[in-house]
This record gives sequence, structure tokens and C-alpha cells, in this order.
Amino acid sequence: MAAGGALGVFGAVGAASPARARSVWTWSPSGSVAGRGAGVDPDWVWDEEADALVASVIDRGDVPRVNRELSQWTRNGQPLPSGLPADVREWMERARRMPSWADRGKLERAADFNERRGLYLNLLNGVGGGMLSTAIPREARAVYYSKGGADMEDRVAKTSLLGFAVGDLNAYRPDGKVVVEAVKTRMVHAAVRHLLPRSPGWSRTSGGQTVPISQADMMVTWHSLPTYTMRKLLEWKVPVPAADAEAYLHLWQVSAHLLGIRDEYIPATWDEANAQSRQVLDPVLAPTPEGVELTDILLRQLAEQTSPGGIDRPLCNALARYLVGDRVADWDGIPREPFWERAIATAWPKLVMFREKLIPLPLVPPLAWTIDEAIRQYILFYLTKGRGTQIDIPDTNRPTDR
Repeated sequence: MAAGGALGVFGAVGAASPARARSVWTWSPSGSVAGRGAGVDPDWVWDEEADALVASVIDRGDVPRVNRELSQWTRNGQPLPSGLPADVREWMERARRMPSWADRGKLERAADFNERRGLYLNLLNGVGGGMLSTAIPREARAVYYSKGGADMEDRVAKTSLLGFAVGDLNAYRPDGKVVVEAVKTRMVHAAVRHLLPRSPGWSRTSGGQTVPISQADMMVTWHSLPTYTMRKLLEWKVPVPAADAEAYLHLWQVSAHLLGIRDEYIPATWDEANAQSRQVLDPVLAPTPEGVELTDILLRQLAEQTSPGGIDRPLCNALARYLVGDRVADWDGIPREPFWERAIATAWPKLVMFREKLIPLPLVPPLAWTIDEAIRQYILFYLTKGRGTQIDIPDTNRPTDR
């Protein structure tokens, strides 16, 4: 359940399948949190200021120094480390600011929603979002050929730091971590944009894209998390009051802003989010060799977390297929498990109904959260072999593909 985010050889394909043609950008910025904008296709927009800054940090050999200082910054309310280079510190002071439209009341309600619905949210953002992301060709290849692709346990652990921070009860309070992990992740994205075009493997499979992780790519990933998750909650008939749905969307809107996505691309409502997702996410899903290889690594990790002997891999395969559907599962190369697939399809709706009857009872939400938190900490401990990890700036690509 820790996989949440960007990770992914559809063996029957034999060679990298090209990503499907991207739709012409028609989504209007009037439907964004900004309410206006230039309407420029986000596939040709990146993160100019962050990209220039981090490229400078890499080229002048400052990455070790910056990472050493960043390791000391762990809470939203903390001052930035004094040893950061002046240009990095100045940019980070701006990057860490909450948007003017952030609503503290909605963020607190979102934390309450996370407490009560943590089981579903962790499962969907983790396993579901992870399996969906490996079927996004650009995302799978960017992960595979970047430095993190060589050590997927550490890569998943780093991704989990951001995902867990977003879902934490104190996410946007001074003692929370979302601002910290989002700004660090934004810097990592900028580093990958600078480094990945030098990778022969990535350049050979990029489909003509010269700079990775455009604003469009970031929105594709964003939709594989909250938009996908809300669709599944409604499909499972989980009762989600309108105020809770709005608060959960707001949590991810603010997180998108802190990750460097322009306000004119962040949907203002769920209707707008679904409309944008249909345009940017649905048409690009496709199989790639990199995506299937990463899928196998993720499912192997999940099975080993569940059972050290890996005997639960068939169950993990069936769960993944249930969450993303047969088409995406086939593209990801996930084996069919007829017995477990039938069992999950029969049992899960009943489990949801049973759990929803328990939620209103006293002490159930905090108890469920305590169990979920214990699982999260165990997963991080397992992935890092007890050493812990942090989000840091890379200064090279995948070692075997520099």
C-alpha cells in the first residue's frame, strides 16, 4: 500500500509500444482554481524558475551541500536551514508559501476524512495509483531511466513520504510535513528535467519529448491519485458527503500548487477534474516494457511486505487487477488469478458495507487510523531496511544508463 505514485515490459508486446496520441488541449482555465489563464497547452509548459535554479545547483556541484541542508528541514513550520545557498533559500521561501486561496477549514475537514476513510484512500492512492502510473508511458519511463529507477525500494519509500504526508492528520499544520515534502519533490522534478535528456535510454523511448515532466505530465499523475480515488469511492458506494468531497479535492489542489503546478491547470471542482482527466489521462494509458518491469517490482515488494516468503503474490496480483481493471492490468503484465479475483470481487463490496456500519461507532476512526499508521511505518521501515530515507536531489541518471 506504500507504492502510491509514479512507478512501472508487457511481455507480449516485445518492444516499447508508443504512447497513444495526446488529445488536443481544449480544457478551459475558467474551470481552474485561478478562474482564468492564458490557455496554453500544458504539454509545453514546465517549471521555469525551479528548473533554472536546480540546473545551476547541479552544474556548479552544489547538490551534496543542498541535500545535507535539506535533511535538516522536516516540518512545515520550521525555518529553512541557514546553510542553504542564498539563491536556493530565496526560492524556497517563496515556494513554501501557501496559496492565497487555501482554506484552513477545508484542510482540517480533509484530515478528518482521511482518518475515517484511511483504509480506502491508502489502498487506492497506493496500490491502485501505483498500478495506474505504470501504465502511463511517460511516467514509467521517467522513473525507470532516472536515478531512482535503479533502487525501487528506496524510490517507493521516497514517493511514500509525500503520499503519507498528504494523508496525515496534521498535514498542513506547523508540525506536518506536506509543505516540506512537496517543495523537495518539486526540486527533484526540476533535477530530472535537467538530467534525463542526457539519458540515451530515455531519449530513445521518449516519443519525441525533449524535456520530461511537463505541466501536462504532472496533471496526468495528479489525476491518477485523487480523481481516480474519488471515482472508485463512488463506484464502491462509499458514502461521501459533498463537504467531505470538496475538502478532499481542496487538499490535493493545495498540494498540486506546492508541487509547482500552475493554478490555471488545477481543476476547481470535481466535474472539472473529471473532464480534464478524460482529456489528459485516459487517452495516454498504454503498455511499455519499462512499465511492466516496474509493475513486477512493485507487486513483488507488496507481496514481500505482506509475507516474507512471497506466498501472497497471487493475492496481490488479483487485488491490483480489481483496483485498475483488466485492460490496465493486462498492459501492466499482471498475471490473472481466477480464484483470488472471484474471491475479492465477492468479498470486497461486503467488507465495504460492513466497515461503513462500524464507522459511526465511537473510537472506530481513531483506532482505524492508529492501525493504518502502524502499517505505514512498518512499510517505510521495510523499504529502507530500518535506515530511514529522505527526498533528495539527484545529480545523475540511472547508473547503467548515464
